[in-house]
Amino acid sequence: MPKLKSSKSKMKTRPVPFVAGFKPVTKPRQMKAITGDSLAPIPRPLQPGGHFPPLPDPSSDLDWLAQFREDGQTFKQFLRECPWLSSRKVKYMRQNFNPEGATIQEKYPEGTIYIQPLGDFDSDSGVAMEELVEYTRLFFCLPVDVLPPVHLRCENNKMTWIDVPSSEEKALYTSRKSKRVKKHHLNARFDAKSGRRQLAVDTILLTMKQYIPDNALCLIALTMEDLYEAQSDLFVAGMAAGNHRVAIFSFFRYEPGIVFSEENWFEMKQTNSSTPYERKKLLLHRSCKLLVHEISHLLGIDHCIFFACCMNGSGNLAEDFRQPMQLCPVDLHKLQVLCGFDIVKRYEGLQEFFRKHQLCEELNWVKKRLNFLLSTF
Repeated sequence: MPKLKSSKSKMKTRPVPFVAGFKPVTKPRQMKAITGDSLAPIPRPLQPGGHFPPLPDPSSDLDWLAQFREDGQTFKQFLRECPWLSSRKVKYMRQNFNPEGATIQEKYPEGTIYIQPLGDFDSDSGVAMEELVEYTRLFFCLPVDVLPPVHLRCENNKMTWIDVPSSEEKALYTSRKSKRVKKHHLNARFDAKSGRRQLAVDTILLTMKQYIPDNALCLIALTMEDLYEAQSDLFVAGMAAGNHRVAIFSFFRYEPGIVFSEENWFEMKQTNSSTPYERKKLLLHRSCKLLVHEISHLLGIDHCIFFACCMNGSGNLAEDFRQPMQLCPVDLHKLQVLCGFDIVKRYEGLQEFFRKHQLCEELNWVKKRLNFLLSTF
């Protein structure tokens, strides 16, 4: 994903152009992208029906398509490129494989999406792991499980990943037999004046490769720690090593009560701009969207340029926050073929999640979508 910049990118009064060489998608090209064939009829569950707005123009020079030129990935291209639909086993997989299967679950019957909490997720964090797991299951209609938390230790400006094999539960997920405590050094940077720190994504990803379960489709580490890749970075929201099926993502900058500096990674200030109820909803909305966006990448779905969609890229936090939670028909078709779910039942499950967590805008959208789909059956 592009490196997100500041959440306070300056809005311009003048029109902001797309990056050189990028042209907005026309409606005929949108329709063709859904099936990959301009002559093929679009199945009713994939017809836009006026529920999917077009990709918006950039509003800032830091927006995704003001900086990066992308060609998009049609449904037909996905079928051709996705390694999970190949008759050959994906590299590094250590589980049973059925080359005759049609969906990812048929090809990898034991396949599971794993989430790895990295560091503390206490009640003050505002992020509930069980809610993230629930949403991920409903979104992909695939098995999702959570590994026991990894402890982080900071001593003398050194960060350490602490692996304590004290739980029988942990042994269910990994092949590790040793009872010895393992420690892994993590690269980090510190600011003495503010007392703040950031973890580097490189050593985290290298360590994760050692712990990925045998039946994992992917392993996603989630953390409340701030992250960076290169010394010049303000921050990164996360990073993936797709070939190894591991990724790390941070919710630190998704906190609605913090204003971040545009100049220095360690400068930020707390605000009281939202109530505890509003904070929880915003964190849930932002973290759910980030998680499924990045898992979709690991499953072979590229950035979307065809509609406003949760698979659009982001060049800054403000752009990220305003993007929708739903998949457009192009990417929904990709995921439906890959995972084999019933589109209506998937929407019904998401509807209950949005109702339960009072995500009103998303609930109203999915209600309208279901009314459109069910009125024809």
